[in-house]
Amino acid sequence: MSIHEREAATRPVHRRARRPRVATERVQVPGGSTAFAPSIDGDIFSVASRAGSWSHTYLQRLVFWDVITACATVALALAVGPGRADMNASYIAASLVMPFLWVLALGLSRAYERRYLGVSEEEYRAVGRAVVGLLSLLAIGGLFVKAQWSRLYVITLVIGLFALGLLVRRLMRTWLHRHRRAGRLTQRTVVVGRADAAADLIRNIKSSPDQGLDVVAVCTSSVSDDFNTTTTIEGVPVMGSALDAVSAVDLCDAEVVAVTSHPELHGKGLRRLAWALEERDVELVVSTGLLDVAGPRLSLRQSNDMSLLHIERPAATRRSVILKSLMDRTIAGILVVLLAPVFLGIAAAIKLTSPGPVLFRQKRVGVGGEFFTIYKFRTMVVDAEKQLASLLQHNEGNAVQFKMKKDPRITPIGTFLRRFSLDELPQLLNVLIGNMSLVGPRPQSQAEVEQYEPDAMRRLHVRPGMTGLWQISGRSNLDWEQSIRLDLRYVDNWSPIVDLQILFRTFKAVVTSNGAY
Repeated sequence: MSIHEREAATRPVHRRARRPRVATERVQVPGGSTAFAPSIDGDIFSVASRAGSWSHTYLQRLVFWDVITACATVALALAVGPGRADMNASYIAASLVMPFLWVLALGLSRAYERRYLGVSEEEYRAVGRAVVGLLSLLAIGGLFVKAQWSRLYVITLVIGLFALGLLVRRLMRTWLHRHRRAGRLTQRTVVVGRADAAADLIRNIKSSPDQGLDVVAVCTSSVSDDFNTTTTIEGVPVMGSALDAVSAVDLCDAEVVAVTSHPELHGKGLRRLAWALEERDVELVVSTGLLDVAGPRLSLRQSNDMSLLHIERPAATRRSVILKSLMDRTIAGILVVLLAPVFLGIAAAIKLTSPGPVLFRQKRVGVGGEFFTIYKFRTMVVDAEKQLASLLQHNEGNAVQFKMKKDPRITPIGTFLRRFSLDELPQLLNVLIGNMSLVGPRPQSQAEVEQYEPDAMRRLHVRPGMTGLWQISGRSNLDWEQSIRLDLRYVDNWSPIVDLQILFRTFKAVVTSNGAY
């Protein structure tokens, strides 16, 4: 049965309003292969948009809250900025148009582009660009109208718009991800590629529901036209070969086509597919096959005949390392001062409930394989290391790290400290000394490092951290391979912005105490 014959039997009952059909025809391209070319029935300019309803819903809410937060920021700036004697028409005029200028600045900075919404860090960077643009407009506009803006007024506007702009996007993204994990506000997706590559891509998509891709069909070269050899891949129905991709899009009313490795989709074949999808307002995404390479490291190098994907080196430049060290020590110093009463309270509790020292010291392997002494609040009995051999048979961790949910060596106060990671606080001293960072790979012992595979040795390229991707992704619930992969992803993609994001997410992970024991 052909894909067109199956359409009547499988057509969804509830469908979005459609535009006139854009047919395709197979054409011969150099090299003997065939590909799709669009054949438009009717007026091309009468084509209606197929943009998913999720993006309209998201944008409407986003713009609404941007206007509300801009109004609140302007009200605050007027309250704390110019005094009643200095208030004039220029302040009133600027304040009235500021919400509209803010939305316009965000739009010009690409903060509302659909491809960035809910998935890309570019959405956050756009807020910074919009603030800079608005500040420049205030300065230039002030020169033309000869307005003397109050410094406090301008500072309040800049800080308020930037902070609330980021907060709005963070909350909106949380709202969107919550719906997507429940199967709502997603984009119907057709995966095209060689069977094994398509299976890998489908698994990755299913493991990342926050991306919002709902795979409804797959087109692969490993299946015959009669669909007798393979009917599903990873639970997704096969709708034909790569040459049936556009027909599958029409049948499934898809909004995205995700292309991975396929011999029939290269050069002109992929270009013709892109043309056909363009007329349907369907997005095309291409998997690079590169694992754990962050977006900021990817850029295009264009020439007359082709576009090359350029992969930047990891951010371990001297300037970045100095900036990271400065940020680490500054934040650590502030936290030590603010948390001094907490330090004293925990120390007193440990001393009163268990004999032995307050601090636990142990040799760990740091950057470049150098040893350093790590500090923690003691959460176990003094002879815990001697008791380890008798407990190995109860290991609930992985093959390298010993973990036990109800470890008898842990003191009563130690259970509480471990649950909320309070035992890690003395590592702020390690950060001040310079042998640890606030964010980085797990600090591990020599015994653990000796079991590293060659790839895992790359963890030693950066300083170990108090927190990291492992801390916000499951902590003790992770197996060894997952922990290593998260650490390697961080080593290759870290940046000061990434560090701040991890620190923010660490607070949530610690409060919920997920995976801590």
